[in-house]
Amino acid sequence: MHAPTTDVTALPPQQSGSPARTAGRPSADSPGQGAGPAWWMWAMASGLFLVYMLLSLRTHERLLSHSFDLAIFEQAVRSYAEGHLPVSEVKGPDFPVLGDHFSPVLALLAPLYWLWPSARTLLVAQAGLVAVSVLPLAQWARRSLGSTAAVVLGLCYGLSWGIANGVGFDFHEWAFAVPLLACALAALGEGRLRAAACWALPLVLVKEDMGLTVAVIGLLIAWRGGGEGGPRGSWRGSWRGRRLGIAVAAAGLVWTLLAVLVVLPALSPSGSYFYASFLGGSGGGAGGGPGSGFGEVLRKATIGLVTPETKVTTLVLVLAPTLFLALRSPLVLVAVPTLVWRGVSDYTAHWGTGYHYSLTLMPIVFAAFVDALGRRGTTGAGLRRYLAGAAGVCALLLPVYSLAQLAYPETWRADPRIAAAHRVMGRIPDGATVQASDGLVPHLADRTSVSLYGWPASRPEPQWIVVDTQVPQQRRWPLSAIDESLALAGAKANGYRLVAQEDGFVLLGRS
Repeated sequence: MHAPTTDVTALPPQQSGSPARTAGRPSADSPGQGAGPAWWMWAMASGLFLVYMLLSLRTHERLLSHSFDLAIFEQAVRSYAEGHLPVSEVKGPDFPVLGDHFSPVLALLAPLYWLWPSARTLLVAQAGLVAVSVLPLAQWARRSLGSTAAVVLGLCYGLSWGIANGVGFDFHEWAFAVPLLACALAALGEGRLRAAACWALPLVLVKEDMGLTVAVIGLLIAWRGGGEGGPRGSWRGSWRGRRLGIAVAAAGLVWTLLAVLVVLPALSPSGSYFYASFLGGSGGGAGGGPGSGFGEVLRKATIGLVTPETKVTTLVLVLAPTLFLALRSPLVLVAVPTLVWRGVSDYTAHWGTGYHYSLTLMPIVFAAFVDALGRRGTTGAGLRRYLAGAAGVCALLLPVYSLAQLAYPETWRADPRIAAAHRVMGRIPDGATVQASDGLVPHLADRTSVSLYGWPASRPEPQWIVVDTQVPQQRRWPLSAIDESLALAGAKANGYRLVAQEDGFVLLGRS
């Protein structure tokens, strides 16, 4: 890492506050700077919420959401709302979700699901969680760099490609991690160490891997330490701060080990942590690996982190929105656990920029960006150049990723097939057992026991089968068109009768 232009630790105590006190930028103690988020921050967050919500809901309404993962999470939340531990029929008959990923934070959505039992509840909640994460980052940027920088950085963060892909692909538990990370890192960057610890610790309830992220945040708290006795803004400080950080780091590490080695195997039907297979060379059926043993572990932990080139491309794109200045802040180290487990995974989807896998990286790199600009003492023309560069990268990448769909005419065009799909699905009674095509499963998860048609683990001999036979080839999963046709013919031969057929949607029921 490069040393900052202004070494705040070398200043006398009365001058060593946060970078907001340097070089003519507004002081954190000046009127309005130390208060809560300004009205325009709330307006920015509200605008982003609207954009995220429109993208998510419109994707769902067009039958483009999926059984993996939206329906799985809806079935988990529905279970909590009904007062029992979460199960998902999509994963398998009465499959215990807490044995797949340990994400008890999903229970917080149960009250919302009581009011609006629908997959849309999860999508709207995700839009709100991600949108609100802009507030702590923008507020910190305003205190450190001024209001103009806060606006630009807030919009660049909110429209960044990792955020766009996260909200554009179903719902995921990581939505809860985004505001927690933003609040924890903003507090840490400002030297509020106890606040940083309080925001970071709940991350262990989001997903089992987040304990490693908490551990790194704890180490940074221990390193900085200054919020409890040392000069604020310093990355060196008192023993009290170090002790707090060590405790947070230990809690995160211990929890991840406990979750992966004890809790998840105990709750899983297989008696093991399934996703460990992604790291062990077998690929868990998801991509395969060339071998196992110490040599393979060594390869994955070294050259395997940057090969194939997809991994390097992803790393470049993660850092590019910050003009690579995130590398000048210690906060960027918080991204290391996520980048490492993705890099050593045998599952090829973990390597690229698709899906939701970069969602939690965006608040980290943008927090590091704010910290790097503040620690460098960047002002005036230099700051304007950095802001313009960040905005340029954001604008360049925006058309490539999910948010660009809002500008496509087909996104808003009424498709008569959608109405046909709902008419056909409307023939299925509430509470029935169903197997359905991937895009139809999320529309049945709120009122039936639905699983994925063609998925080997699905509940056998359901009462109803509903299939979209006109899904484009590139979106067909898990059955090809030929396999689907053969499966439907076999179902009819085994006692299912044709109940409805409209616009390519086929509904079969047991005789």
